[in-house]
Amino acid sequence: MSAFVLLGAEVLAVTVLVLGLYFPRHRRRDLMVAYFGVNIGVLAVADALRTTGAGAGLGLGFALFGVLSIIRLRSTELDQHEVAYFFSALALGLLGALDTASIWRNIALMGLILLVMAVVDNRRLFSRYEHQTVVLDSVVTNRDELIGLLEHLLDGKVHSARPLRVDLINDSTVVDVRYSRTSSRAVAPVSPAAYAARR
Repeated sequence: MSAFVLLGAEVLAVTVLVLGLYFPRHRRRDLMVAYFGVNIGVLAVADALRTTGAGAGLGLGFALFGVLSIIRLRSTELDQHEVAYFFSALALGLLGALDTASIWRNIALMGLILLVMAVVDNRRLFSRYEHQTVVLDSVVTNRDELIGLLEHLLDGKVHSARPLRVDLINDSTVVDVRYSRTSSRAVAPVSPAAYAARR
């Protein structure tokens, strides 16, 4: 009976993770499918390995976790927060299959994962801090001048500005910028007619 309780808790946890946290915040349907598939797949394999022997199943389960975490599904580029959701889905799958002395410990760890993801992926947390790759239509090699120009363009305080490419032929500079906004001014929506007039 305890195994079914743990299984139900795991399915509930991954549902909250994907449908309650990830999808409402990021709206990527393809990764929503991937998170469910990876979680249930890891849960099934880890449970099958566990039944082959307590020690062997546990060791192989952690080996599976390590292999899947290294692969990171290289067919598409993932943001770091999406990688974090993959780790969480993998961890929930393993916690749902590992045989421990108390199932409540596993359930508590599942709750801890959900709580951490709910807090650290909250858009209100450090919402002023942003990261962009900026392409300037001029060559800027002086660091102070570069930071001053970026702070004017982005209306914020630049914390890091790393030039990625300086093109002397096409007269451009590509910069990786991490900054915080100094104002929360609202941007009025632009109608299609006004956009056409600007061009």
